[in-house]
Amino acid sequence: MLPGATPVASSLEALYRSDWGRIVAALIRLFGDFDAAEEAAQDAFAAAVDQWPASGVPEFPRAWIIQTARNKAIDRIRRQGRLREKLDSYVVSGFARTSQEPHNDAEEIPDDRLRLIFTCCHPALALDAQVALTLRTLCGLDTDEIGRAFLVPGPTMAQRLVRAKRKIRDAGIPYAVPETGDLPARLDAVLTVIYLVFNEGYAATRGEPLVRADLCAEAIRLGHLVQTLMAPHPPSEVQGLVALMLLHDSRRDTRADDVGNLIVLEEQDRSRWNRRQISEALPLVEQALRGGLGPFAVEAAIAALHCEAARSADTDWPQIVRLYDVLARLRPSPIVALNRAVAVAMLEGPRAALAIIDKLASAGELEHYHLLHAARADLFRRLGSPVDAAASYQRALALANNESERRFLERRLRELQEPHS
Repeated sequence: MLPGATPVASSLEALYRSDWGRIVAALIRLFGDFDAAEEAAQDAFAAAVDQWPASGVPEFPRAWIIQTARNKAIDRIRRQGRLREKLDSYVVSGFARTSQEPHNDAEEIPDDRLRLIFTCCHPALALDAQVALTLRTLCGLDTDEIGRAFLVPGPTMAQRLVRAKRKIRDAGIPYAVPETGDLPARLDAVLTVIYLVFNEGYAATRGEPLVRADLCAEAIRLGHLVQTLMAPHPPSEVQGLVALMLLHDSRRDTRADDVGNLIVLEEQDRSRWNRRQISEALPLVEQALRGGLGPFAVEAAIAALHCEAARSADTDWPQIVRLYDVLARLRPSPIVALNRAVAVAMLEGPRAALAIIDKLASAGELEHYHLLHAARADLFRRLGSPVDAAASYQRALALANNESERRFLERRLRELQEPHS
């Protein structure tokens, strides 16, 4: 609970964080319109802020929000004088039916959200617009957060989102999982979206917790659903993505201590890693690599090498660097180059890695990416250059929004200033 927050306010915040995507996905199914669904959801949350302190949190909060959103939408349509025309069209979609408490069907929520992903990931939209729109709608990320993921300013991303929604509306793109034959044209974007949803859960952009377990679990569930959709022979990249998420998620409980402070990989208690998830993932990595060297398969292979090492010192860094070389050819990006530099530091030492990171920094694409400056600071720290390290830690702190990461950076900065501690 946030300091000073009431139990109702905390419940609403938790509901927004965990269920925004589920709520909006259900409303889009009813309304057939992204903007209408988001506006109605926002109206319903505002109504909850007013009503729940007096009435209490309802037994089924998500169903309450969806039902209230539906009623708010009808009220808005009535005020606009278009009730009969709109309701006639909504009877077919099911919008006019009352929304009851949710059925406890494990398939219901993922299917709704998977429909939303496939709607957003239509080949008529540009790939970055597909991914950005899904992150906005499914995760509730704001335009600044999505802009940071794409390394573009928030206003630029806002314009892309508006154009994507307009194109979906004007082209009449259906809110449905496409036929099996149409899946391959959307698969790359769908897998990218699921991966970015997982990443937002694994390292939250902002707020207090480092990990959002709800998003990690939902991304893994969606990955399994795509596997099922494309059975009996899912493409290797589907296998690779599911394996990658399972391997990363297996370390989730060791990435922060009991009070939420970040624990870096080499200091994690490997005996607490989730061996069930690792055992499920490793055969998928092998299947993915046999099916062809795709980016997710290669990333999964890197994650597998970490999980197979009993101690940090046992990590096969030469093989990891070679895999990053392959990944850089398959999916060249400054983020891949940065991750490769971290592996080079472990293999060849900090000076070799610093040369790579300095080149990345001079290119400017990662100037506002806090992890570039955090990695640079760590290399200077290991080289015994406290002044340069402190400057980079301060730059990383100015850019970081997650409180767990900020505390870690502040601790590193204090250690430089108080070497004897």
